[in-house]
Amino acid sequence: MAPAPRGPRLLLLQIRSNPISLRQERTWFAERCGVPAEDLATINLVERPAIRWRDVEAYDAILIGGAGAHTAYESHPFTEPLQVLVERLIERDRPLFGSCWGHQFLARVLGGTVIDDPSASEVGTHDIELTDAGREDPLFSGLPEVFPAQLGHHDRIETLPGGLVELARSRRCPFQAIRIPGKPVYGTQFHPEMTADQLRQRLEVYRHEYLPDPEEYAALQRSLRPSPEADTILRRFIELYVG
Repeated sequence: MAPAPRGPRLLLLQIRSNPISLRQERTWFAERCGVPAEDLATINLVERPAIRWRDVEAYDAILIGGAGAHTAYESHPFTEPLQVLVERLIERDRPLFGSCWGHQFLARVLGGTVIDDPSASEVGTHDIELTDAGREDPLFSGLPEVFPAQLGHHDRIETLPGGLVELARSRRCPFQAIRIPGKPVYGTQFHPEMTADQLRQRLEVYRHEYLPDPEEYAALQRSLRPSPEADTILRRFIELYVG
């Protein structure tokens, strides 16, 4: 009997100190990628900062998630090892996808700048608009020119380095999706791993950090909308670049 075909070998790099958001993130990435949660390997860089190539080389794709208490513009114990790793993944054309913090870190690695910008913060469901390059990109091909997505950030990419192209933006914040042209390397400021219901759960975890005012918090919860197109992006990435 022929062995059953194996699924994609995926590794999620996490930057989480909160155990609830750590578990949520793994579950939600697995759901959006279309794999069982137990088949998605994880490394939490807060606990294992000295990551090396041997930790990732066996995987078909690397995903980098968000970060509750760690900014992408400051340096942390895992910053230098992760930068070396990301540079090597890019050099070897390995599939790499960064969400929120991972998206910002990708820009930093390639020479861009990331800043704290409360005026551009987005928490909730916001509309994402594809650029000309985004409409032509295979990952976003066939999606509406404007689609809703779930967001939760105060920091953003300020300057995009020459090695990256902008694929999408929002009314308040540019560089909502980026890519290295010709390589399977992407980042999104929005959270393609989260549905509206899952963002509701995440807001409960960070409620007092995002909106401590009860009325504003209730209004934000009511404003959340489904994001069916954004919910397909991680699975599309796996199908395109891992198979």
